[in-house]
Amino acid sequence: MSNHPIVHVELAANNLEAAGKFYADLFGWKIESVPQFNYATFEAKPGPGGGFVSVGGPSQFKPGDVLIYIGTDDIDASLAKANQLGGKTITPKSEIPGMGWYAIFSDPTGNKIGLYTDKNPHD
Repeated sequence: MSNHPIVHVELAANNLEAAGKFYADLFGWKIESVPQFNYATFEAKPGPGGGFVSVGGPSQFKPGDVLIYIGTDDIDASLAKANQLGGKTITPKSEIPGMGWYAIFSDPTGNKIGLYTDKNPHD
């Protein structure tokens, strides 16, 4: 069985710049704006990094939403198993150009969880 670590965390924000500044000032995180995706990334070493995603948007983030992404080498198989176990696909496997692929599902209790496969695994 392959490992399935937490690889990315997304925090919903009404103002990406203000959220980034807050966490940079509070924890010293390195923040990088990604305007083409209306997104900002953060590095929180040594743990997983993540990003700030706009409230609303395609994933319908609400204030206070936190989404963790689990690494998987086969998003389709992971989604199929999640659905078999009572979960529901929210966002099917989708490409993040130049980076990899992601999908989002909900578990039977309503928690949203992301899946991620890196385009260039670092094994």
